[in-house]
Amino acid sequence: MRFLPTHKLLIAGSLIIGLSGCGAMTAQNPASDLSPVNAAEMEGADRLMLFGADVVAYFTQNAYVQGNALYASKYQDVDFHFSSAEHKAMFDAEPEKFLPQYGGYCANGIMFGIPWGGNASDFKMVDGKLYIFGGEVSQAAFELELEKNIALADKYWEQEVKGNNSFIQRAKRLVVRVPHYKSGEEQAAEVQAAGKTGS
Repeated sequence: MRFLPTHKLLIAGSLIIGLSGCGAMTAQNPASDLSPVNAAEMEGADRLMLFGADVVAYFTQNAYVQGNALYASKYQDVDFHFSSAEHKAMFDAEPEKFLPQYGGYCANGIMFGIPWGGNASDFKMVDGKLYIFGGEVSQAAFELELEKNIALADKYWEQEVKGNNSFIQRAKRLVVRVPHYKSGEEQAAEVQAAGKTGS
């Protein structure tokens, strides 16, 4: 196991205590089966998934498209915005079909048990499932061993993250690292060595 130095442990603990009443903690941790989620309080929504990205567009257009508050739905206490009435209707008919994996958090982070980050514009569709990433390097690192990394992310999501508080889980795995943990710098070096720049 990898541990953080004591001063970093104290900082992480202080952040958890300091953030316990903030909007981000509430937004990311709804009292539903769809928890935790990469959501924020914005645009009149208590917990807006992926900052209002149209989750249906990933599946129908293989593209990031920003949604509009005019076409909004709520599912499992989480708010969703869509770019059209058609996409809203598609979601309302089969919401589970269009949900991003791992609550919309960066798949690369979930592979390390850390529910953190995730940009709506950095994504990959794999076997009809939507994976979100925290940037090009994060995505490229995950794709170096795609099947293995999806299996790891699935494992940590099911065994540790799903249904638990995102802030507590994040702090735990930033202090007690998983055996296969790699820093951002280590992952960037692997991506560069493999000649990958992101996709």
